[in-house]
Amino acid sequence: MKFLQFSMLLLPILLDALLSFSMGASYHEDFLQCLSLRSNDSTSISNVVYTRNNSSYSSVLESTIRNLRFNSTDTPKPLVIVTPSRTSHFQATIYCARKHRLQIRTRSGGHDYEGLSYVAKVPFVLVDLVNFRSVDVDAENRVAWVQAGEIVGEVYYRIAKKNRTLAFPGGVYYTIGLGSFISSRGFGLLFRKYDTGGDNVIDAQLIDVNRRILDRKSMGEDLFWVI
Repeated sequence: MKFLQFSMLLLPILLDALLSFSMGASYHEDFLQCLSLRSNDSTSISNVVYTRNNSSYSSVLESTIRNLRFNSTDTPKPLVIVTPSRTSHFQATIYCARKHRLQIRTRSGGHDYEGLSYVAKVPFVLVDLVNFRSVDVDAENRVAWVQAGEIVGEVYYRIAKKNRTLAFPGGVYYTIGLGSFISSRGFGLLFRKYDTGGDNVIDAQLIDVNRRILDRKSMGEDLFWVI
């Protein structure tokens, strides 16, 4: 078996360490207005924003909740859910959350049994990566670029469609979210020979608190190691 060196495009990873702000009172209407003003296409971003008055709010919020303990009436809910479909949506969300003192929780749709990606004790915005799930496999160079909203089972499938002799050391459970799997150094059946999934990431992209898109070179080796 040849091994697929897994270059990863983790574009939608929003680092909690960079996006945890001092909280204060804020109205989500101000946040929504800010999103509209900061987005290059206000119509587009309005299609991926859900408030508690939206009929789809509950279904979007509950779509990947694995532990029903965090789906009770007492569970803190996000003021707004954003399901970005383009990079500018992330950048606008980061700017407006910071301006209006809202924390960001980022969810990649995998095995979050503790509710850490969609529950907070302070006013917060949920960024759901459901629309960032592309997989681009370059079988010739044995490299794959994958967005952080993907799950490992779909990555396996996309790799196999391109080449039946390539593989990636992902997790045992196919529904694990790739973003958290990589950032938490997840391991699987190929671990002993090929190390963890994170050990095989040769590049990554992220959006920092200043809305800059950074790759391995521009973020520096220390930050790359951290993520």
